[in-house]
Amino acid sequence: MRADLPVRDPAPRLDRMTPPVRIGVQLQPQHADYAQIRDAVRRSEDLGVDVVFNWDHFFPLTGGPDGKHFECWTMLGAWAEQTSRVEIGALVTCNSYRNPELLADMARTVDHISGGRLVLGIGAGWFEKDYDQFGYEFGTPGTRIAELAAALPRIKARWAASNPVPTRDIPVLVGGGGERKTLRVVAEHADVWHAFGDAATIRRKSAILDEHGAAVGRDTASLVERSAAVSSPPEVAAADLLDAGVTLFTVGLSGPDYDLSLAQRWVAWRDARA
Repeated sequence: MRADLPVRDPAPRLDRMTPPVRIGVQLQPQHADYAQIRDAVRRSEDLGVDVVFNWDHFFPLTGGPDGKHFECWTMLGAWAEQTSRVEIGALVTCNSYRNPELLADMARTVDHISGGRLVLGIGAGWFEKDYDQFGYEFGTPGTRIAELAAALPRIKARWAASNPVPTRDIPVLVGGGGERKTLRVVAEHADVWHAFGDAATIRRKSAILDEHGAAVGRDTASLVERSAAVSSPPEVAAADLLDAGVTLFTVGLSGPDYDLSLAQRWVAWRDARA
């Protein structure tokens, strides 16, 4: 990060009834050389975003299916050293690709490297090509969600048993919108829920999440931050998403150029609100 830019404090975690509005970017690690990805991370932190995400796949999801691509967690270790302020994480890690105890130790290590800035974004997995090409059992949506539900307590138990333990309670972000199973996992385990769909869909599913929270004895309305991807400028999308409860807005960017102009508009909107 350039020395002539003001340093923003890391975004506060979910110890407040209303989380602050935050802006993220997802730097999709596809169709780019790593030098271009590293430069996009630098530019994102200089711009003032709060969180920089990648994703956990082995092949591009858009554009040429056999284009350039890089692995998620190796990259997060490098980002932890490169950055000094932003939170970092995957949007999201696929639970199927790593033993839960191994993933917990990877996350703990990146947490320490970064000085306590890792977010563990995690989901059940869905991209069949990854599974087939790397030899994982694809199963069914039901089995993958059940495996995610079983993995999260194991991850937290491994953190508690580690030496040293993580620098903080690592925030867990769970992505997905399945109303009967996935949102139950969110209610039981997550600090952040990454939702999919328009504002009306997020509002409806958010209410279902809170019903699951009541069933498991957890006040998800105040304890679980709502997150969503945005592809429109804030003057178009912000009001409805805010009304739906979203406070973490993430702009997805693909290589090779990683154009941050839309993210810049969201950062300006966040700062104008403050």
